Amino acid sequence: MKVAVLIPCYNEELTVSKVVNDFKNELPEANIYVYNNNSTDKTAELAIEAGAILKNEYKQGKGNVVKRMFEDVDADVYVLVDGDDTYPANSVHELIKPIQEGSADMTVGDRLSNGTYKKENKRTFHNFGNALVKSAINMSFGSHLNDIMTGYRAFSKKMVKNLPITANKFEVETEMTLQALDKNFIIKEIPIEYRDRPQGSSSKLNTISDGIKVLKAIIRLFKDYKPLRFFFCIAFILLVLGLIVGLPVIIEFIKTSYITKVPSAILATGFILLAVIFGQCGVILDTYVKRNKENYRLNILRYSQMEEVKRAIENDKK
Repeated sequence: MKVAVLIPCYNEELTVSKVVNDFKNELPEANIYVYNNNSTDKTAELAIEAGAILKNEYKQGKGNVVKRMFEDVDADVYVLVDGDDTYPANSVHELIKPIQEGSADMTVGDRLSNGTYKKENKRTFHNFGNALVKSAINMSFGSHLNDIMTGYRAFSKKMVKNLPITANKFEVETEMTLQALDKNFIIKEIPIEYRDRPQGSSSKLNTISDGIKVLKAIIRLFKDYKPLRFFFCIAFILLVLGLIVGLPVIIEFIKTSYITKVPSAILATGFILLAVIFGQCGVILDTYVKRNKENYRLNILRYSQMEEVKRAIENDKK
């Protein structure tokens, strides 16, 4: 099967050569692509010297690079890995095996379950952020994933060519996981040994700003893909507020058959009406999302049929 290794890079001159060479040694038959994202150092030159196929993506941000990679490259198995030499190339065989066997659509290099990320990573808030994102997604989708934000993954062609990525920056890993869960792709986690960046190499992540972007992406995708639960949560909060404000008014009316707290009565009515409106929005949007899922599954079936036809034509030519 045709394997492509995709390496997004931004100012990784210290590590890009080693990453390319490591994957060439592990997968000598694979095509190794380095997508240079406006680097200002020697990343591009060193990637070419190491034997990689160099491409340029001028829209800044890892999400933009990943979208471009998935659009451009044609393969049967895709390996996505960061260019910072934090992920072991010798684990790639375990990652691609379930894809080649057809038992998974996406495999994830799990850094967290064996504790190596917590041990190697020196940024405390990153550990906290990983735990928060993992808990939020597992709770929302009923999953049991260990590592949501890892940059080391393998994909089937079916998933790569049918994954509607919208993220532009570092929240792309979170979105890929959410999309896979929502679209019922099969995910398998493979424990890997994580190592911190070598001395002199700096992370492009900003703990606070990129963390906020990831949380925004989770809320947005939760709203888009789980609208019933999302809007019912808001409706429940509004309903509780309405009851808290309106309960004294109801008690007063029962006792005196008269209402003196008119502003409270108006506010409580407003909360209750908003709760009803948000609840109706959730029901309507949930129906819309279900229709979209049905259309998506039909598109997947059409894609699979087209791939079978292409394979049959290629076999006839041979």
